[in-house]
Amino acid sequence: MTHVAVLMGGQAAERPVSLATGKACADALERAGYRVSRIDAGPDLVDQLTGLKPDVVFNALHGPMGEDGVVQGILEYHKIPYTHSGVLASALAMNKDRAKAVMARAGVPVAEHVSASRFEAAEKHLLEPPYVVKPVNEGSSFGILIVRDGANRPPAELTGPEWTFTDRVMVEKYVAGHELTCAVFGDTVYDIIDIVPKAGSFYGYDAKYQPGGSEHILPARLKPNIYQNIQKFTLLAYQALGCRGVARADFRYDPDKDELVCLEVNTQPGMTETSLVPEMAAHAGVSFEAFVSALVEDASCLR
Repeated sequence: MTHVAVLMGGQAAERPVSLATGKACADALERAGYRVSRIDAGPDLVDQLTGLKPDVVFNALHGPMGEDGVVQGILEYHKIPYTHSGVLASALAMNKDRAKAVMARAGVPVAEHVSASRFEAAEKHLLEPPYVVKPVNEGSSFGILIVRDGANRPPAELTGPEWTFTDRVMVEKYVAGHELTCAVFGDTVYDIIDIVPKAGSFYGYDAKYQPGGSEHILPARLKPNIYQNIQKFTLLAYQALGCRGVARADFRYDPDKDELVCLEVNTQPGMTETSLVPEMAAHAGVSFEAFVSALVEDASCLR
């Protein structure tokens, strides 16, 4: 029986999301017949792995230290096969600024943006409003600030005590319209979800994780050429960044301007039974247990 260690929790801002992902995946793997150990990844992670000696690690961590190549490097060093992307792809995709440069060079459309320190971004508008300010290495909408059209100054939160993220931020043109997401697992590109937040136009933390926070339209109702382009660009971004296993690309599409941009690629997407990627897999006829089992069977080193 294959022994799978599920890494979850960690110390990043996305810890609660990771715990939910980890529990759902561990439960599903047990139902699928695997021997499962659950690890809340902390400073003693190496000691826990050494003691447990798992055959495979299922990485259910989100955010810094778990999604940025750090844990992947530890697993490579100890020669433990693991799921999702490897060291380089994880580090690259986690840095929104550098990921956009790679994607743009590969032909994936991205929004106009600049990278700066949060203090520079707080001094003056680095782009004409409307624009979005986001930490370069966070997920789950943590730290995102929207500067509306006509705003007199940048957001004060950038230099306030409530800012607990990196000092490096990305200032990105705000693109109105549809919030869209598409996933890839290996060579399989899934159907697209149109995410409609219930509380307004911003797909923030509550819209993502609170019950009823958003409506998911699957498959998205888009013009055929836009639908095909999103699937094409999702695979192109996945390949350009060197992703492995499953990854999800997020887009914005403004039908009034016919403008489509890729916002980012998420190499450790949420994986509860009601998360976006499992919803796409279920739409394709793949159960949650079968999907997480396929991720385990795909695990390796040197990813």
